[in-house]
Amino acid sequence: MQQGIQQYGIPLGLYSDRHTIFRSPNEKLTVEQELTGDTKPLSDFGKAMEELYITHIKAMTPQAKGRIERLWGTLQDRLVIELRLLGINTIEAANEVLPALLRKHNRKFAVEPKSFENAYMKLDSSIRLDYVFTTRERRTLGQGNTLSYANKTYTFAKPTSYRLDAKTVVEVRQTLSGEVIVWHDDTAIKLTEIEKPIRKPKQETKKASSAQPRKPAQAHPWKTTVQQNRIKRTTSKSDFQDALYSQHNSFAEALW
Repeated sequence: MQQGIQQYGIPLGLYSDRHTIFRSPNEKLTVEQELTGDTKPLSDFGKAMEELYITHIKAMTPQAKGRIERLWGTLQDRLVIELRLLGINTIEAANEVLPALLRKHNRKFAVEPKSFENAYMKLDSSIRLDYVFTTRERRTLGQGNTLSYANKTYTFAKPTSYRLDAKTVVEVRQTLSGEVIVWHDDTAIKLTEIEKPIRKPKQETKKASSAQPRKPAQAHPWKTTVQQNRIKRTTSKSDFQDALYSQHNSFAEALW
């Protein structure tokens, strides 16, 4: 589609099937899409068509596109033979000769239209198609205009006049060549990859040792004190028993 626009201009309309390349498989807006102002669910290709003001008509059946379906059948049959005659057996080589083969096919089989009125608009020089035909995702800016995308961290490549605060939701686009940009107010803000900040691990509180309790030695002060107290208690108990026995004998003698 991008090559066709570069060669012929922007078409007024596009007639395609209902493949999910051209439309969103959900056909319903998500909450995030509603919050960002989307009016209808679109695939990335559909968003590109809307951005270029191309009317997109979706056919309900393959038979509705009989002319183009017949062309695909012809090309799938003829191109295999043409490529074999040219000795081509790789995709890269086939892509190089494909434009010439299409021109050859059109010279032989093209039919003049009933109306020669051009249905293409001239491509504005300010439109960069490589920033239109992209994958698109929403991201939230962090501190210092940083964002995370595809497991990488990016920030603005150059200072920008746009004032974007942290937690601002922006649209991140990735071009077919792999360039990653932020699209804001119809302007591309280039990004540069930076290293992810290393977070210091939290210091864990020391847990009590699970070592077995150790028994104090016999000469340990604790042991000496315990033994002295035990002796005192034993001596006091013995004196008490002697006194009680003496009183018992005295009482027994008095009764006798």
